Amino acid sequence: GTCDTAPMRDFNTAGPIIAEDHYHIPPLERLDLEEVLRLIERKRYFVLHAPRQTGKTTALLALMERLNGGGHYRCVYINVEIGQSAREDVGAAMRAILRTLAQEEEAALGSAHLRGIWPDALDAGGPHGALQESLARWAEAEEKPLVLFIDEIDALIGDTLIAVLRQLRAGYPKRPRRYPHSIVLCGVRDVRDYRIWSSAENAVVLGGSAFNVKTRSLRLGDFSKAQNARPAAPAHRSHRAAVPRGGVGRSLVQNPRPAVAGERARGRGVLPQPSGPRPPPAHHQGRHSRRCGAVGAGPRNPPRSARATA
Repeated sequence: GTCDTAPMRDFNTAGPIIAEDHYHIPPLERLDLEEVLRLIERKRYFVLHAPRQTGKTTALLALMERLNGGGHYRCVYINVEIGQSAREDVGAAMRAILRTLAQEEEAALGSAHLRGIWPDALDAGGPHGALQESLARWAEAEEKPLVLFIDEIDALIGDTLIAVLRQLRAGYPKRPRRYPHSIVLCGVRDVRDYRIWSSAENAVVLGGSAFNVKTRSLRLGDFSKAQNARPAAPAHRSHRAAVPRGGVGRSLVQNPRPAVAGERARGRGVLPQPSGPRPPPAHHQGRHSRRCGAVGAGPRNPPRSARATA
């Protein structure tokens, strides 16, 4: 005969939580949910940031499910990291992002408005207008307010990141009828800390300038002692052996190491604001100065004026 038992759960440290497969705490508990819902209701564009692998994506996906289940909004999540490999080829990056966004609309909402919109918008408006035009026409086609969650926004590089931020900003005055009702940008850092090297402008562009319609910046909360000590209630008796003594503990924390001030992911198009790091030893000065130029998105040694602001 067959053994009819529920599959074993385990602890997840890679990618979003799957409730049926992984021990977890309710992801919306990580957010100031009342504040987030208030910002969305008031048509705000805002930022959610936290270190890597602390549950940002899981929280956004749970929030999308809640909004779509409530019947008041049409909400779609997209991870724009797919555009990172295009680096500063704005056309290639925009094509990848819009195609992915159309796929995410179909998966989340079961509709295909964007599939018939974005190719024409890209041909007519070019990469520096296609996102704005696509979102405007999509919002008009929806009967309910459109909410967009954009994850890994700081994975984009240089002029590609600038093009996305500026197009999101350009359509802001037309919301909610002709642009998304609310947009949430999610990444490792606050958008105001972005220092983006633009090859087209041969200068450093500040994220707070490229996206100056941001209302609030929210940081995903740390795990509390109570959450870490909470027992992981298994769905089946056979799961109990997998739960460590004393509850979930640190196993729920995907990356318990706190973010280091000034830490930078290799290959990113965004520089964090300096926070007083110690100067390198004298024999490393040359190599250090090369590393601290604009990330991956311009000449290895940008002009002296740009280096001074970086």
